[in-house]
Amino acid sequence: MSTATVEELTEATAPKRFWDRQRRLGAALVLLGLVAIGVFGPLAPSEAARFTLSEDAEGAALSIDGQFGAILFGLVALGAGAVLLAGVARRQQTLVLSLGILGFVLSFLCWQVAGKFLPLVDTASGTLELAVPLLLGALAGVLGERSGVVNVAIEGQFLMGAFGAALVGTMATSVWLGLFSAAIGGLIIAAILAVLAIRYLVDQVVVGIVLNLLAVGITGFLYERLMQPEAQSYNEPPRMPEWSIPVLSDIPVIGPVLFEANLLVWLALILVFVIHFGLSRTRWGLRTRAVGEHPTAADTVGIRVRGLRYVNVLMGGLIAGAGGAYFTLVATGSFNKNMTAGAGFIALAALIFGRWTPFGALGAALFFGFTQKLATYLSVAGSSVPSQFLNMLPYLATIVAVAGLVGRVRAPAADGQPYVKS
Repeated sequence: MSTATVEELTEATAPKRFWDRQRRLGAALVLLGLVAIGVFGPLAPSEAARFTLSEDAEGAALSIDGQFGAILFGLVALGAGAVLLAGVARRQQTLVLSLGILGFVLSFLCWQVAGKFLPLVDTASGTLELAVPLLLGALAGVLGERSGVVNVAIEGQFLMGAFGAALVGTMATSVWLGLFSAAIGGLIIAAILAVLAIRYLVDQVVVGIVLNLLAVGITGFLYERLMQPEAQSYNEPPRMPEWSIPVLSDIPVIGPVLFEANLLVWLALILVFVIHFGLSRTRWGLRTRAVGEHPTAADTVGIRVRGLRYVNVLMGGLIAGAGGAYFTLVATGSFNKNMTAGAGFIALAALIFGRWTPFGALGAALFFGFTQKLATYLSVAGSSVPSQFLNMLPYLATIVAVAGLVGRVRAPAADGQPYVKS
């Protein structure tokens, strides 16, 4: 029986409560709508907020009075919250919720962009690019944790991938060998994690933390002794090129974002569909979910529990290592000590916020990427809102999700539990 069916049966048989999930969401949206109307509206200057359809202030733009827009979209959030709070439109709950959140975000943007402009193409491209390593790390976590292995070592896999991409990419003067080496760097960390957690039954969270520290130590030592003294020979990898798909890249707004990008962007998006299809439509996916939920039962029907966990953790290491290549081959063009700066832990947050599903991880990664891009924009635009506040949003959203406001967040039943064959 699928997880969705179990949840539906649980909801059907559980006693009805007034403060159910929908009404909690509605109350939260009502509060956000009141904040938008009572705070964003009065603070927004009565000047045009321009959302340009290009990468600069020129060209076509969507324009609205900042104060009017802040109040209008605040009313949208308030109305959506009222609908949910009233307990109606239960079948359209996700649509109403999305509309309310969008209204609150647009209200905030009208306040901040009034008298300025926000380039939609640049914002969307930056959001997608910043989301790529987080998405790849979260997908690595999905593969491991859906089979019962907690992967806290995503940060170490990122770091080893970034280091391998810079070192080999520079020495071979090849961005593709750099990308391959990044994947191997992530695979090495994943292999150690798999052996210690699956074969020797060491606590998986402890192993992950230790591997993160190991990656920091190894890459930091080699950076100081090898890369820093001779950067030209070991730390100047070629940048990953951007490719443009003819015709499709000419589509307004969407074209430059989706069809004029580097390989890692397309790889991450393709992997979302591939892993989703694999988990839901293939024998491997069925066995993975069985091992992650009830390994003993899976073993009794002939599934090799440990073997499947090894395969999934190693595949996750390859994906996370490729995500580490983003930091050196795309973002900066060189390696620095501890340059991932906790991105692996944000990927873990995206995994939890996305409910251990590929598309959920995609949505969470895009949300986190958007907050980072918006924080950068607001700091450049001289906003009165501290950029540190926006940088806190991913973590606050994860806490809200885990606390149950957006529904029950349940990890696979056997997640983190070592399996010993009886």
